[in-house]
Amino acid sequence: MRADLDRLRSLLAERLGMTFDAKRDDLLAEVLRTRAEQHRMSERDYLDRLTADPERAELRALAEVVTINETYFFRNIEQFHALAEVAIPDRMRARASVKALRLLSVGCSSGEEPYTLAAVTLERVPSEWHVSIVGLDINRAVLRRAAAGRYGSWSLRETPASIRQRWFHARDGGVEVDQRLRARVQFVEHNVVNDDPVLWAHQSYDVIFCRNMLMYLTDEVRRGTIARITRALAPGGYLFLGHTDSLGSRPEGLEVRHTHGTFYYRRTEQAMAPAPAVREPRIPPATPPTAPPLRGYERALSLLREERFHEALTAVESVPAPESRLPRVLVLRGALLAHAGDTGRAAALCERLVAEDALNADAHYVIGVCHEGDASPAAAGRHHQLAAYLDPGFAMPRMRLGMLAKQAGDRQTAARELDRAVTLLRGETDDRILLFGGGFGRQSLIALCRSELQAVGARS
Repeated sequence: MRADLDRLRSLLAERLGMTFDAKRDDLLAEVLRTRAEQHRMSERDYLDRLTADPERAELRALAEVVTINETYFFRNIEQFHALAEVAIPDRMRARASVKALRLLSVGCSSGEEPYTLAAVTLERVPSEWHVSIVGLDINRAVLRRAAAGRYGSWSLRETPASIRQRWFHARDGGVEVDQRLRARVQFVEHNVVNDDPVLWAHQSYDVIFCRNMLMYLTDEVRRGTIARITRALAPGGYLFLGHTDSLGSRPEGLEVRHTHGTFYYRRTEQAMAPAPAVREPRIPPATPPTAPPLRGYERALSLLREERFHEALTAVESVPAPESRLPRVLVLRGALLAHAGDTGRAAALCERLVAEDALNADAHYVIGVCHEGDASPAAAGRHHQLAAYLDPGFAMPRMRLGMLAKQAGDRQTAARELDRAVTLLRGETDDRILLFGGGFGRQSLIALCRSELQAVGARS
């Protein structure tokens, strides 16, 4: 059975560009069993058939059961505030001569995101402007639902009342998207493993949303997708990723922006050009290329420096006992799990570490980050406070405490914690920046804190 699961995992990576670690073995086993039964084959024969002749129809069937489709309108609303108040006005100035905007939603699932893009954009642009939105997804079934434009009322739970009244209509116990929005959105079935010269035409989009998809892709497909996205953005165009995704502190052809409490990216005017010398240096690998093969922990750190997150997690999870039980290994594993969005496993791992070593500041910090991801700010704050108390020189919990205070409306506490974070970040260790910086370097984190200080009315 293990060999069959490994074959299916390899096929999904090769054909769909998706990565599945051991924690999703139950899902893969169920997918393999049900698809083999539907074809009246043994599981091994089914895999042989799929390997020899990867049919498009069968790939679509696999995509429909392994892709994640939970979403809703205006999810992570702060990104749509940045879209409305920064990206769209900027792109309108750039496109004033043609009066047209084009937006792309990658991994659009059942359509809530592209329809949200349409609503936000049409609220901002004059009626004579042409607005078009393309939604891409590999899952044909969810694209059919998206094109129908009908949803349950719960999917509007974060939608502002004025938007609901203008762009949605009650129908059969749910809601239907207004035809004016539906006319602006085109849904396209597309596998991100494959290039497409039309969909990814050079400099063709003003805004691209690609949220919470990159973390499910293999490293090779992820790098190719990022490169295509960057090339497809017009100079000065904007890219929005999910909170679990990061391109690091110096993505090629893109500059990091932070407003409205969210990170996003803007394509440089000369995209894909070499990074200027003033940008912060990438932390060099700890071991030169000619060195002997690295042990699991050191290899995971090296992969993390190269932003090969999936491979880093695999490496640290393969560290043998007794080294695997060392606190530094457990913290690295927890940080990588949290980065991958698996906050449940990350928190549980670090809580076990804290049970044995209550004074481990790094473990408390990871638990705090996990509670933030689970929308539990009070619990997050307790662990960040513990981390800061246990290690007064630890910058990251100070930054997170400042962010939490700002969200709670406590401007005085926010200013105090963020100011302290700026000071501590200057002397923070490279390893902690690497582990806990979320893909951002020292100078980017300092810039973030200063931006937040200005937002609460404090001098930076």
